[in-house]
Amino acid sequence: MSVNIAIDGPAGAGKSTIAKKIAKKLGYIYVDTGAMYRAMALYLLREHIAPSDTDGINEKCAEADISIGYENGEQIVYLNGENVNGLIRTEEVGNMASVSSPNPNVRKKMVELQHKLAASKDVVMDGRDIGTCVLPHAQVKVYLTADSRVRAERRYKELADKGIASDLDTIEKDIIERDHQDMTRELSPLRQAEDATLIDSSYMTIDEVVEAVIALVSD
Repeated sequence: MSVNIAIDGPAGAGKSTIAKKIAKKLGYIYVDTGAMYRAMALYLLREHIAPSDTDGINEKCAEADISIGYENGEQIVYLNGENVNGLIRTEEVGNMASVSSPNPNVRKKMVELQHKLAASKDVVMDGRDIGTCVLPHAQVKVYLTADSRVRAERRYKELADKGIASDLDTIEKDIIERDHQDMTRELSPLRQAEDATLIDSSYMTIDEVVEAVIALVSD
């Protein structure tokens, strides 16, 4: 039977970084669910669909072909055959993904793919509702969080390292708004699963968080 690790939590908590390291250490497949939704968001933006255009999202999401491949252990997200790994991490795409991901038609398409992967492979999956909705029977569930200011500082540093100017207070404001949107959405809101272990990474190193999760797998 395949082993599934579900990691949920708000934006900027370090879910993707932690999940990737855990998958590498354990030899599992890392499934970046957020990347799938971002690929869909990129497609909708390319089709000039406005975030408020529900009918347009319903119509166009059916036309998008999103798949996952692996090259040298790295997940590659394909949008209609195109490798879009380098195009889906912008703020514009992230904001569109936050709006479009709750759409029932979008979610249905993504979850079907996620279920298929998890049923046949040992996977580490991170997102907003993995432990509560996507993989409710995962053997290990973690809710990873961090203080909003700490998350903003991490994002600020990421942008600074790339030579991108930004404002720390604005970043934190956006993070708090994103949290509220994710936690209050009607379909599959962000919340800690009842059987998930809470880990606050505010004052932990990446390696400390990784070891804490791996310890749960061993239990």
